[in-house]
Amino acid sequence: MKTLKLVVVSAGLSRPSSTRLLADRLAQATARHLEDRERTADVQVVELRELAADIANHLVTGFPSPALRGAVEAVTAADGLIAVTPIFTASYSGLFKSFFDVIDATALTGKPVLIAATGGTARHSLALEHALRPLFVHLRALVVPTAVYAATEDWGTGGDDRTEGIAQRITRAAGELADLTAALPSAAAPAEAVIPFAQQLAALGIGPA
Repeated sequence: MKTLKLVVVSAGLSRPSSTRLLADRLAQATARHLEDRERTADVQVVELRELAADIANHLVTGFPSPALRGAVEAVTAADGLIAVTPIFTASYSGLFKSFFDVIDATALTGKPVLIAATGGTARHSLALEHALRPLFVHLRALVVPTAVYAATEDWGTGGDDRTEGIAQRITRAAGELADLTAALPSAAAPAEAVIPFAQQLAALGIGPA
């Protein structure tokens, strides 16, 4: 079975953190989906909380610490990326944004990314679409259609007749990331050919009506 590198970026500030909990559940679900596609996942978690001082120092000096350099290299070399942030003032956290400011603007081009967020209230769920998705689109990443938001009341609930529960949203988003990641050439080796955009959409089950 081919091994793909899955990197999880978690911007949770507390310990334990609901952001890390959501990140872990997304990674586990993606790994299961990849196994169904005859792939194995080598999962690496980047905890931004542990790199906060290094990120701040890099922004003012331009020199990354060995730990920060390793985190950036892991994200750059990943076959698939899961990015999870808490929502503050209707947007991603400053720590989350600062980390991606450190990364080269072209490093995420064509990389499959699953975006997710946590918050105290469901009112902030739209931050995924007006803040996180535009950020990764600007970086030319391939953002999967389903974004996952978990409010405090979502944990342990199964949804209702009109909305999916968090477990269903995690499963669907993870399946989309696994489909796209498994369909693209490994980031660890140069691609032999450009993957047509129609083929990328087909991997997600999206096609002409």
